[in-house]
Amino acid sequence: MMGFVGKVVIVTGGANGIGQGIALTFAKNGAKVVIADIADEAGKHLETEINKNGGEALFIKTDVRVEANIINLMEIAHETYGRIDILINNAGKGLFKSLFLVTVEEWEDIIKTNLSSVFLCSREVAKYMSKNEKGGAIVNIASTRALMSEANSEGYAASKGGIVAITHALAASLSEERITVNAISPGWIHNGAESELTANDHQQHFSKRVGKPNDIANACLYLTAEENDFVTGINLVIDGGMTRKMIYEE
Repeated sequence: MMGFVGKVVIVTGGANGIGQGIALTFAKNGAKVVIADIADEAGKHLETEINKNGGEALFIKTDVRVEANIINLMEIAHETYGRIDILINNAGKGLFKSLFLVTVEEWEDIIKTNLSSVFLCSREVAKYMSKNEKGGAIVNIASTRALMSEANSEGYAASKGGIVAITHALAASLSEERITVNAISPGWIHNGAESELTANDHQQHFSKRVGKPNDIANACLYLTAEENDFVTGINLVIDGGMTRKMIYEE
């Protein structure tokens, strides 16, 4: 039984999409959830929803591109709950645009949002986790686009590839602090209505279905459970088998 009662979990980008699914899942399993997001209204709404349903949540407006915001996030979370046990580095954005049209500002923005935030959040949270008797756990949300690509995705691919690489580096650096660090690379995860998907969308997967936020949330539970502390430095691909599918046009 994976126990999260009393654990304090920070989820960046936790107000919407996969992050929201992760936050809700940890709350349902008894954790105290800190929702860090730039989306003020959505973050406050999720905080209210979790608290109304018997969970415990705190929204802290955070721009993960800004170091001071990250330091503030960790300080408030620790001041409020007295500890931080788990960090899910989920905040991210896309950039799908011809490389000939991408500006330096756009490139730097996606690297700051997706990759630099993982370094800064992990560094700051480790200062608190290292004080815990049993350390802590960090999960970084990467992407199967770190492993394969479509055209016009350089910024996104580079940032997600960097997340996979920094994960095993952090696992090495933080091992003495008893902090595990792992990555999850989601494939196609659908956040909208089921009616938006076609039969072919599902059938092209080995799993015969498109992924859901809960598929990623459940993996976060596994990777952050105390009894699974032998698992560290990995990149867990959760994609319905798509990166193992041999595709030829006939």
